[in-house]
Amino acid sequence: MRESTSKQLGAPANTQVNPRLVLAICCMSLLIVSLDTTILNVALPTLQRDLHASLSDLQWTIDAYTLVLASLLMLAGSTADRIGRRRVFVAGLALFTVGSLLCSLAPGLGWLVAFRMIQAVGGSMLNPVAMSIITNTFTDPRERARAIGVWGAVVGISMAAGPLVGGLLVDTVGWRSIFWINIPVGIAALLLTLRFVPESRAPRARRPDPVGQLLVIALLGSLTYGIIEAPNAGVTSPLILGCAAVAVIALVTLVRYESRHPEPLIDPRFFRSAPFTGATVIAVCAFAALGGFLFLSTLYLQEVRELSALRAGLWMLPMAAMAFLCSPLSGRLLGVKGPRPSLVIAGVAIAATGVLFAAFAVETSDLGLLLGYTLFGLGFGFVNAPITNTAVSGMPDAQAGVAAAIASTSRQTGTTLGVAVIGSVLASGVTAAAYRTEFVDAARPAWWIIAGCGTVVLVLGLLTTGRWAERTARHTARRLTDSAPDPGPSPRDRNTHG
Repeated sequence: MRESTSKQLGAPANTQVNPRLVLAICCMSLLIVSLDTTILNVALPTLQRDLHASLSDLQWTIDAYTLVLASLLMLAGSTADRIGRRRVFVAGLALFTVGSLLCSLAPGLGWLVAFRMIQAVGGSMLNPVAMSIITNTFTDPRERARAIGVWGAVVGISMAAGPLVGGLLVDTVGWRSIFWINIPVGIAALLLTLRFVPESRAPRARRPDPVGQLLVIALLGSLTYGIIEAPNAGVTSPLILGCAAVAVIALVTLVRYESRHPEPLIDPRFFRSAPFTGATVIAVCAFAALGGFLFLSTLYLQEVRELSALRAGLWMLPMAAMAFLCSPLSGRLLGVKGPRPSLVIAGVAIAATGVLFAAFAVETSDLGLLLGYTLFGLGFGFVNAPITNTAVSGMPDAQAGVAAAIASTSRQTGTTLGVAVIGSVLASGVTAAAYRTEFVDAARPAWWIIAGCGTVVLVLGLLTTGRWAERTARHTARRLTDSAPDPGPSPRDRNTHG
């Protein structure tokens, strides 16, 4: 396996590429990027007090990060395919590490949001590029599925470590220390990447698409801003209506422009594959549920139950532990049975969690809260691996970076929308004067939204994983391959060792 992988990556004959080591290095980047979300969620109430932040301000500390990630992931994936995946990966690690340092030094909320955006620019160069590196390293479908299962387990690790480590740091050192943990991990990953990860490029990567990139930024930015600010400005205010108009115009223009562009940022033909389209929508819904779940849980535990950040982290441990345990199980199940069983389990569990909180207010009892957190962790643990595997499987190798970037973009878009929508729904039903007494009732509509997200995961998991769906995936892959220009025989355009 190692010898064939070394040849496939274009490594020199005397250099052995260790696939497991490459996987471990790539997982380090995922750890710090996803850890940042769970750690920061635990610190939100402390940030609210220390920086005198409103509920919408708290939404922006999360969404400024995920919004920039979602906007730039596809650009990073296509750029990495073109100029070199390791080169972009190294740049991302360096920028993310510097951004983390700046966040720890932020003098105010505005600066923190700005530095979070710098952090996100670096983060956008990590996850999709790391996934394309893994895809090109593990060429056997079963081995790739197992590797992606490990990749998904890292999300569980970040969920488990984030609340606990974040709570401990916030209670003992302060909220600024939550960004310090990224610095040593980022430096270590950077040095290991330079030493052990081979350079690789697509046989023929697409050219830049600046118009498409600007339209994506306009779409996601206006949509997120309008949702977050709607409770304060009013749904019918000129500001919110203007945001809605910009979002609609950007979406329509993006679809028309990308359909006619010879080398689009988002290739519309990808979405002729039912599994790929299903994975994209499932990713949005699953991560919207996650973003909303973490936002609601953090505020409830610390503001309503008045727990410390550390004790709140301990309450969220069952959810994180289930996600950690179920992610590798999902990867193994994926390699044997395909994506459908994992998606069905995930959809049922996420939907049931939302119903428990919305219809039965289980958070008011300790046992009910424990059940809800455990069930959600189970669902989220099973959903990540099939999303990633479905997104990249069947796509031509030349488009691995772009396909992985679209899957990652869907995740971040889901998280962004989840925090924006759930936070706005909560803000519409609660007042500062009666925050603790109104919270549970105000959160009910938000929990129904999470239940709806789980239902979509379930339905699409059933509809987009059958034989008909597989035929559409094969047909799409053939059309993409047949229409791709001949990359030529030059080995320099193929994978080369750095």
